[in-house]
Amino acid sequence: MNTYFVILVSSLLMNNFVMNKFLGICPFLGVSKRFETATGMGMAVTFVMTLASFVTWLVNEFLLIPFKLQYMQTIAYILVIAVLVQIVEMALKKVSPSLYQALGVYLPLITTNCAVLGVAILNTDSGYNLPESTFNGFCAALGFTMSLLLFAAIREKLALAKMPKWMDGFPGALITAGLMAVAFQGFGGLI
Repeated sequence: MNTYFVILVSSLLMNNFVMNKFLGICPFLGVSKRFETATGMGMAVTFVMTLASFVTWLVNEFLLIPFKLQYMQTIAYILVIAVLVQIVEMALKKVSPSLYQALGVYLPLITTNCAVLGVAILNTDSGYNLPESTFNGFCAALGFTMSLLLFAAIREKLALAKMPKWMDGFPGALITAGLMAVAFQGFGGLI
């Protein structure tokens, strides 16, 4: 149980993929203007990252290692992630067309989101077993979603604030993201 607590706290705060590893920045900056789209992207990434962690562990253990194909790891993982993203895309198109439209091009970009691939590779490199790997994927996705939602909330507030002209819009968002990253660095020695 101690291992799972360390994975949870580490993924949310100290090893947050967006704030500490700087992975997944494209959707982080792209869909964070509105809280609703950030929520939808967070849910989609959580589904994909959790399931990708589960499936990539199985692919690695039962295909790549037995057939000595570990050098194909990145390609196999990207293929798994692409399939999962297509499933999410089809489901969102059917269930919530408005969210599908709001996410736009950023939904298919989950396939190339380096945070999703990063967690799959990190699970393999860390030697996690199947439950730990799946839990780490879920917690990393929660950390991504938490960062995305915090940033979206701040950006919505900034849109209503009177800002200097040079800081209005995207420059203010980048400064805010930088300050958030600095704040997350403060969790460095927690565990």
